Amino acid sequence: MKNRETWDRQRGVIRSRKGGWFAGKGAFSHGHSILEELVGEASYFQMLTLNVLGLLPERRLADWLEAVHICLSWPDPRIWCNQIGALAGTARASVVAATSAGVLAADSTMYGSRPLLDGVAFIQQALRDHQDGLSAAEIVQREVQKHRGKVRITGYARPLASGDERIPPMEQLTTRLGFEHGPHLTLAYAIEEVLRLDYKESMNINGYVSAFLSDQGFNAEQIYRLFAMVVMSGVTACYVDAVERPAETFLPLRCDDIDYQGPPPRDVP
Repeated sequence: MKNRETWDRQRGVIRSRKGGWFAGKGAFSHGHSILEELVGEASYFQMLTLNVLGLLPERRLADWLEAVHICLSWPDPRIWCNQIGALAGTARASVVAATSAGVLAADSTMYGSRPLLDGVAFIQQALRDHQDGLSAAEIVQREVQKHRGKVRITGYARPLASGDERIPPMEQLTTRLGFEHGPHLTLAYAIEEVLRLDYKESMNINGYVSAFLSDQGFNAEQIYRLFAMVVMSGVTACYVDAVERPAETFLPLRCDDIDYQGPPPRDVP
């Protein structure tokens, strides 16, 4: 438990290491004047990274982050987080409530932004092991043995598709922006080659993002924070689609759609 002096120093005052607003003067983020230095000069993803991490990235990295966000939020209501947005729309919730609920649903260990924590942890540990002498094949074999012969490496394989159609356009952009393959991404492709030959599996967008951003010097928690709102636009799109249709018409159910297997009808006491 913190001692009383720690709490007493926080009484009656709000401190920030990020920045703040000074009435009549402007707003600041990590020493940068937002209105005088950044508006009209920095991109939104440069500003996002500055606010979240305290780092003002070069424009090409911010453009890369924007592009991969486009790859990770599609307006398809079959996707779970988007389905929540659509259900909120058909129930006539507000757009903010719908989008917030969908974003929260994507904070999942199965998909969305949270698996990036495991994806980054894997490729960064794999690189340390590789530098200590393990080959890509040995790294794969070790991971497969952990799961009794199954490929369960975060960043590789997909449950519903073979390959990942998002990686080629991101690779083209990476090259166009002048980024070279760093050690993490180089190893990620070597691991993919082993998986492709031995298990017919390949890298997914999580693995690509984890490796690329690891090469840019980010850690797992930083990447997770940057991608906190990654599904937002797709969720909002599906909300709008549903809210502009008659109420309660998104995935309605009939009573006989329910396979009820509980006790039979009975009188209520």
